[in-house]
Amino acid sequence: MKVQPIAAQLPESRPERPGGKKREYLVQARDVSVFYGDKPALHGVTLDIEQGKVTSLIGPSGCGKTTFLKCINRMNDLVENCRVEGRITVAGQDIYAPDVDVVALRAHIGMVFQRPNPFPKSIFENVAYGLRIHGMTRSKTELADRVEAALKRAALWEEVHDRLHEPGNGLSGGQQQRLCIARAIAIEPRIILMDEPASALDPIATARIEALIDELRGDYTIVIVTHSMQQAARVSQNTAFFHMGEIVEYGATKRLFTSPRDERTQNYITGRIG
Repeated sequence: MKVQPIAAQLPESRPERPGGKKREYLVQARDVSVFYGDKPALHGVTLDIEQGKVTSLIGPSGCGKTTFLKCINRMNDLVENCRVEGRITVAGQDIYAPDVDVVALRAHIGMVFQRPNPFPKSIFENVAYGLRIHGMTRSKTELADRVEAALKRAALWEEVHDRLHEPGNGLSGGQQQRLCIARAIAIEPRIILMDEPASALDPIATARIEALIDELRGDYTIVIVTHSMQQAARVSQNTAFFHMGEIVEYGATKRLFTSPRDERTQNYITGRIG
């Protein structure tokens, strides 16, 4: 018997937690489909992303995880012949409405990519870049303070405070990724999107990135695409399993990994598919 995808069962209203406390959803996707030309990449994805939590997107390569992630900050706008259907809201606002300022939207939604991509600038200027282009500081002192604060939040300040004017790409891989996280959080976004942020890093650097994600949780809503189910289990509170462009199952991470409700989820977790 085919089990109805969990995402399709999500109510439009916010379900209550035990004790009457309501869940707060910052991002809500309804029936989102994505096409590259005539080729479908996502099929009717419905997903609520809880505020102040880490949500992992897992699934086989090519299943639509990164495509969906890029829908949240409209990076798919930059892809030729890409068409997005359905509705995505952030804090209740339709981000695909005609009057949405995409630059302003992305100031609220930081992005960290699979491979560290520091700008060909100094460590300081990498972090200061977004603050400058968005006009978020009024003096050099305020700029320096904001850069320092971001580097501290990214657990990098102690390692680089005496070489801020050296090139950012001269850092180690793990340090470069934390620099990119500092750059993302410097402009104080509400949401941080991470596309396999530790896949190119060694185990020690990966552990540091995971510890940082856990520290940032609560202050930011984090959505992470990961190929590692172990990483999803370690860092996230909620997990969505994608397969062939659809969400098969979505729920609390512990429940999904220990008691999956869909046979396809069970098969992926146990290595039978993927």
